[in-house]
Amino acid sequence: MDALDREILSLMQEDGRLSVTDLASQVGLSLSACHRRLKELETTGAIQRYRAVISPKAVGLDFETIVFITLDRSDVHAIGEFEEAVTKLPNVVEAERLFGEPDFMIRVLTRDLAGYQELYDRALSHLPGAKRLTSTIVMKRIGPERTVPVR
Repeated sequence: MDALDREILSLMQEDGRLSVTDLASQVGLSLSACHRRLKELETTGAIQRYRAVISPKAVGLDFETIVFITLDRSDVHAIGEFEEAVTKLPNVVEAERLFGEPDFMIRVLTRDLAGYQELYDRALSHLPGAKRLTSTIVMKRIGPERTVPVR
């Protein structure tokens, strides 16, 4: 990956709807050369996907919680079962496996506290292998979603 690829990644990360024509113009490449590089970045997985970033508030998901989860076992089967179950919960918008304790951190969006309690009682507390769940309410998001520093 060279400096031009990194510049393409940076620009696409900022605006995934940027046309190849505009992208080529901004990085100083011909349309065909830029298109080839963009396709190669997609093929190699440097660009994983394109998507719209939706405001949770716009769709009524005003309540955000970070949940730290410690499992009762740490064998491959238990971890796999937990990971499979947590990915099936649509309100879990991020999940990270951690070193040490706790074992996982998940970010949960719901409409309000009552919605979170319902999700907690119905699903989160029944995640396979979950021994302890510790919830923290997000007070405020600071700044926009961060980008990957590619340059």
